[in-house]
Amino acid sequence: MSKINCLIVDDEELARDLVENYVLRVPHLELLAKCANPMDAMQLMQSNRVDLIFLDIQMPELTGIEFLRTLSQKPLVIFTTAYKEYAIEGYELEVVDYLLKPFRFERFLKAVNRAGKLLKQTNEQQGSASLAGTVAKEEKQKDYVLVKSDYKVFRIQYKDILYIESMKEYVAYHTEEGRTLSLGSLKKLQASLPNEIFIRIHKSFMVNMQHVTALEGNMLHIASKKLPIGTSYKEQVLKRVF
Repeated sequence: MSKINCLIVDDEELARDLVENYVLRVPHLELLAKCANPMDAMQLMQSNRVDLIFLDIQMPELTGIEFLRTLSQKPLVIFTTAYKEYAIEGYELEVVDYLLKPFRFERFLKAVNRAGKLLKQTNEQQGSASLAGTVAKEEKQKDYVLVKSDYKVFRIQYKDILYIESMKEYVAYHTEEGRTLSLGSLKKLQASLPNEIFIRIHKSFMVNMQHVTALEGNMLHIASKKLPIGTSYKEQVLKRVF
């Protein structure tokens, strides 16, 4: 299990020492500091990653609840208090647990295990989001398409594609070297290819805008070819290509 960086915040020295004793008995808890007041805790949190706070409620100057409400980025919190009347307010603040003093190690460990599960879930969700972002970034930076044809897989660079032609249940990728035929539809390709490079000009054609050399009436010049522009596509073609 990953280390959980924790902080003890309590104005009573005996209470701080008791929680410290419990923390030291749990291998995956890493005690960063014991603070006698929330202000010291705030200062420490500016330069350290804190995953979990064991937080007293009744403290002079600033209560634990007031301290918690000042935090824009809240770590997990376990309240440690002698006052049971704050339990409802604590749960409204979404604290992990509410330990009523004096509490035994068994009860402390139960709260810590609950915090560990919540932290693991959060890390997994963040990891999934990060992976999704990485995949999306890689997709955006990709500069080729993989084309299955004649029991082979061809890697064709975007820059080499002149245009793509729909041929019933097939699509043909046209390059200077020739044509590569593959099963597929132009509609699906349009959704997967980068629209800053490719544009649909006709129900049967998608072109690489980098290779467009001229417009002649309703025809686009692509290398030595002339391709028709569909009526419903013309306005978009004129706007984006010319």
